[in-house]
Amino acid sequence: MEVLKEKSERVLSLYDEDARVWKLLNRSKEPPESLKIIEDALLKFDLSRNEIRVYIYLARSGMCKAREISDILSLHRTETYRILRDLEKIGLVSSILEKPLKFMATPFDQTLDTLIRAKKMRIQFLERKKKNLIDLWFSIPQRKVETQKKEVFQILEGEEQITLKANEILEKTKEEIFVLAPDLDLLRLYHSGFTDRLEKFSRKNVKVRLLTNNSPKSRFIADKMKLNIVKYLFSNINDLPSFIISDQEQLLFSIKNGDDARDFGARKRKGRIASLWTNYEAFVKALKTLFLELWNTKMLPSDASLLEETEITR
Repeated sequence: MEVLKEKSERVLSLYDEDARVWKLLNRSKEPPESLKIIEDALLKFDLSRNEIRVYIYLARSGMCKAREISDILSLHRTETYRILRDLEKIGLVSSILEKPLKFMATPFDQTLDTLIRAKKMRIQFLERKKKNLIDLWFSIPQRKVETQKKEVFQILEGEEQITLKANEILEKTKEEIFVLAPDLDLLRLYHSGFTDRLEKFSRKNVKVRLLTNNSPKSRFIADKMKLNIVKYLFSNINDLPSFIISDQEQLLFSIKNGDDARDFGARKRKGRIASLWTNYEAFVKALKTLFLELWNTKMLPSDASLLEETEITR
């Protein structure tokens, strides 16, 4: 009878929500995609992966001992204590004076406010120091270098860096800017705010041309942008590279990722998106020739099923 009783107690403990085995089995029920999006966002605040894992576990679990966090997340006990102390220093974790010591996370909305304010303060500090740093730089004796234009390449990784470069190109545009972007790439530009600035430039006597594929997404974005002229081309435009050309002087060329799932919302790509920037004249001319060839393509009656070209004039 005692053996049966012992077995029943083991079975009950297995299904006890406070048991470690239950927590381990229940981890598979967590929404990994939502947590992945949150983790990626928190990385932008200079937190490490393990710091984010510890914070998220605490925020979802309530009060915990360091030992429990260490066991669940497979972290060394010393490393766990160090992370908890570091998170406490920046206001994301509080310790509870009990024996054994327990920890709890600051509510997620307050955590975001704290991280954003800290980021803003760092930026404001750098802005205040900017003039002093520039003056200091030019006070240092410089080697005399002949200023001559060089044809160069630059590989950019990540949406933030690519958006900054696209905006920089736009600000320097004087006469014309051409954009070829299938709907998913156009959606990235739309969410980054680049298309809003592109619309403003179209009102400043700058020739703005947009080529995209004929899809509901492209039409929706183009309608929101209110550009003077847009053309929708054949559906297999997705096989073409996405690029931006400015004044036949600068080119921002999207480097396709082999792991791209072609789904902007799902975030299934394994790697970061990348683009190549260059002022290499032959490369810029070649891509501009391709753009104009597509732009000037005429729709023949026999090609009606393969090509649709529409101009929107407001």
